[in-house]
Amino acid sequence: MTPERHNTLILLTDEQDALVMGCAGHPFVKTPNMDALAARGTRFTNAYTPSPICVPARASLATGRWVHEIGYWDNAIGYDGRVPGWGHALIAAGHRVESIGKLHYVNDKAPTGFSQQHQPMHLADGIGQVWGSVRNPLPDQPRASMLFNQLGAGESSYNRYDISSANHAAHWLHERALSPDELPWTLFVGFVAPHFPLLVPQKYLDQIDIAQIPLPRLHPTSGIPRHPWVQRHADFSNADDELGSPERRRLALASYYALVNFIDEQIGIVLTALKKTGLQENTHVLLSSDHGDNQGVRGMWNKSTLYREATNVPLVLAGPGVPQNHRCQTHVSLVDVGPTVLSSAGLAQHNDLSGRSLLALARSPDDPQRIGFSEYHAVGSPSAAYMLRQDRWAYHHYVGYPPELFDVQNDPGQTINLAAMGTHQEICDHFEKLLRQQLDPETVDLQAKADQGRLIEKFGGREKALKIGIPGASPVPEKTG
Repeated sequence: MTPERHNTLILLTDEQDALVMGCAGHPFVKTPNMDALAARGTRFTNAYTPSPICVPARASLATGRWVHEIGYWDNAIGYDGRVPGWGHALIAAGHRVESIGKLHYVNDKAPTGFSQQHQPMHLADGIGQVWGSVRNPLPDQPRASMLFNQLGAGESSYNRYDISSANHAAHWLHERALSPDELPWTLFVGFVAPHFPLLVPQKYLDQIDIAQIPLPRLHPTSGIPRHPWVQRHADFSNADDELGSPERRRLALASYYALVNFIDEQIGIVLTALKKTGLQENTHVLLSSDHGDNQGVRGMWNKSTLYREATNVPLVLAGPGVPQNHRCQTHVSLVDVGPTVLSSAGLAQHNDLSGRSLLALARSPDDPQRIGFSEYHAVGSPSAAYMLRQDRWAYHHYVGYPPELFDVQNDPGQTINLAAMGTHQEICDHFEKLLRQQLDPETVDLQAKADQGRLIEKFGGREKALKIGIPGASPVPEKTG
């Protein structure tokens, strides 16, 4: 039997927590387009990033493999096609594979699995944040976060870039409808919002009732200490101190939520074009984000921790054969995107991919034993950190530091570290065994640091490396629109 062949449209936001959607029950955001997509498809409620930082997560998405398998450790080691991914397989089979917007790879010249890239955003100067690779040991001198230099109402270059990407994608879809290909196409549309800077046009900020937003929970000033690995990260760069006041914390959250409203509108432009062109009936749409955002919980902002806010990403799949208005609670990951795209296009799964097709998972009963996994080897981390999720448990393994264990069924906010209480040692042992079956945590930590050390030497050593790379977010491409 010849497999069915469908187009695939991937819509990727940046730094969006899975719960910051209307369909996930968020009390402040308004996301009618995301909600409508979830209504005509399946929402995976336990979807996780392979790594809670941009570049490694995107390399895993591109290759369908875990970060420790491919060695794109941090935001200075951009995906360059050295490890082939699903895009390469599609191109080899004669399919059109194109991108619009943010990719965050090394540059637009590397063979990263696209037959064409439109107004792509990549690492600044192709090198990214070399200073963030200096972590063996971490510098003692604190570093400004640059997260809140712009905050509140306004318009950023990112806003304009996302609007341009949405309109470009709509135009691309109209062109495909007028000039259809013989084989299915795959289009990747990369948006930047709600990534910082937290600057957003006033009309979206007006949609958020700032006064009703509660202050972030588990703040260290409330008497709840941070885990020592997390505290070391905060000592390196404490964005929360830069905010300074409860009013600015509320404004930061409101701006983040408003940016989600903004990007939902851009997603709506693309999905409207898909429907109007008649392409919707033969297209799988996959909506996700590269990682989440801590949103001030535990006094942490941005990403780079293993907690749910930073690792749990939205993931919605809709289209032919996908159960509608369905919630799947099986643990899934961005490494499952590759098998999904290949399956959608009618191609066989490659044996070297780490994931499984979300099309199959959406049609299957929930599997509480499937493992959710994430890892971190990047800026601000003194050592490797690994997250495992299975059934009701979330386990965090930090090389050289004590672990964390949470019962997320009874404690979804991860407020009580059961590992520190000494009452759940058997469960901690179970998860450490699962981790060591997948990798050697200490060896992987040493490998990441060795690779980063070679990168640092390439740029002239530790002191020079600390001054190389942009301090904040990557700039938009010069030619946009």
